[in-house]
Amino acid sequence: MKKMSRKQGLIVLSVLALVALLGWAFMPSPREVEIATVTQGRFERAVQEDGKTRLRDRYVITAPITGRVARTALKQGDTVARHMTLALLWPASPAMLDARTRAEQLAHSGAMQASLAKAQANRERAQAALEQARADLLRSESLALQGFISSTQNETGRLNLRLRDKELESARQEELAARFALEQARAALGQFTNTPADGTQTAFEIKAPVAGKVLKIHQQSEGLVMAGTPLMEIGDPGALEVVLDLLTEEAAQIKPGTPVQLSNWGGPAVLQGQVRLVEPAAFTKISALGVEEQRVNAVVDLVSPAEQWKTLGDGFKLDVRVLVQTEAQAIKVPVSALFPQGSRSALFVVEGGKAHLREVDVVARNGIEAWIKPGLAPGTRVIVYPETELKDGDRVKPR
Repeated sequence: MKKMSRKQGLIVLSVLALVALLGWAFMPSPREVEIATVTQGRFERAVQEDGKTRLRDRYVITAPITGRVARTALKQGDTVARHMTLALLWPASPAMLDARTRAEQLAHSGAMQASLAKAQANRERAQAALEQARADLLRSESLALQGFISSTQNETGRLNLRLRDKELESARQEELAARFALEQARAALGQFTNTPADGTQTAFEIKAPVAGKVLKIHQQSEGLVMAGTPLMEIGDPGALEVVLDLLTEEAAQIKPGTPVQLSNWGGPAVLQGQVRLVEPAAFTKISALGVEEQRVNAVVDLVSPAEQWKTLGDGFKLDVRVLVQTEAQAIKVPVSALFPQGSRSALFVVEGGKAHLREVDVVARNGIEAWIKPGLAPGTRVIVYPETELKDGDRVKPR
């Protein structure tokens, strides 16, 4: 076999080098991808909504009767004790009478006076008839004992006495009714005043049902108010709770005792709380996009020390984060690394400079992380935001 000459060897090497150079030139370059790692730690899934503080017990003080309320010296924020007088209330004065109505009342008063005189006359006549019947009965009983009249005539006398007694009682009642009617007619003509003849003045005192602070003054100045008109609101600002409305599908996942985080309320600390109540009845609310939503209120108790939230007041806004699911040692991957693969989820793992497709079982996810079942070791590199053209086995490099 003839040996390859030096010149021929150089030619072969040149051809091989050219082929290798052409292969490298036409070989697909690695895709640039964003890389994240699998971690292990605390996983939290939460429902986030805007909440508002409110007093646990609010007392609205109202006018018990229609009348004139005095100007109150209390201001919003003032401290009140239990049974402290909050306002004074006098009964309302009647409406003023015009000339025609006053004349009618005068005529009516005169008629009532005449009726009273007539009733008094009837009473005196009935009194005289009763005395006459009593005298007739005494006389007939005396004659009956002597045998001059029969017992039947004597019984008629007793019946007549009873009738005259009833007539007198009826006349007395008629006189009493006429007297009251006359007083009523005279009262309609009189001018109403809250000041009695002795110069003293009485008023109805409206007292505080509990100790607390004045939250709102509805009626500051003196004026006429109707029965049931709100005058002020009082309560204890130290007894606050937080109320938030949730979608019904979110509220169904929340139970009493669920931990809550409260933030963006104006203070530096994140306050802690827990759900006390999820109301049993939902309501319809129109969202900002005009969509009807079924929502339900949840009530949260503050469990952080009162010193941390002493500047909070009634009706303050804050962000509420309800922790509906937590896991201390969860295997976590970024949500952006997952994509659907049939009925499951999948991601790309980076090994040896290549992307390898892996299917995973997702237990739960929040807006940032997903909790997956064990299968990937913490520290494993995965691709986030994978391109749709990326395939299993493609060469990749970190961006």
